[in-house]
Amino acid sequence: MRVQSIAVFCGSKAGNHPAYSEAAKALGMMLAKEKIQLVYGGGNKGLMGDVANAVMDNGGHVVGVIPEVLVGWEHAHQSISELKVVADMHIRKKMMYELCDMAVILPGGNGTLDELFEMLTWNTLNIHDKKIILLNTAGYYDHLIAHVKQMAAEGFLYENWADRLKICASVDELLVHL
Repeated sequence: MRVQSIAVFCGSKAGNHPAYSEAAKALGMMLAKEKIQLVYGGGNKGLMGDVANAVMDNGGHVVGVIPEVLVGWEHAHQSISELKVVADMHIRKKMMYELCDMAVILPGGNGTLDELFEMLTWNTLNIHDKKIILLNTAGYYDHLIAHVKQMAAEGFLYENWADRLKICASVDELLVHL
């Protein structure tokens, strides 16, 4: 099955390393080129804004899903194809999962990690079986990957984590998984 829609979870801030923004823009350009719809958190700041703007600037289609409480905080993006304002974070995540064929995780903070681990948990519980790609730009997730390996080594995971979570160092490497 060809991937038609990818959910991207990432920071509403750009972070301290220029590579994060560069990767978000490269991902957005690739999605537009491949005619893959972007589903994301609906903001116009940080990496969220970078990926959405790159898709839009290259003729792609973007669906943003933002909870009411974050409309002002994350500066709801008014220049995307479609913006869905929902009641809360739980509805946002559920809707994003329903609208995508797979997920890509870029650098981000607490919310991004929440989204990553909820998707992984839902995969483990067979609520869905969508592919999850961790884009480890500039080694951002090295410590997290080491911790996931530690959870496995200590016997806290029910299955091989690498069957559920694919690690890519670049957008070019990610193309293999489409």
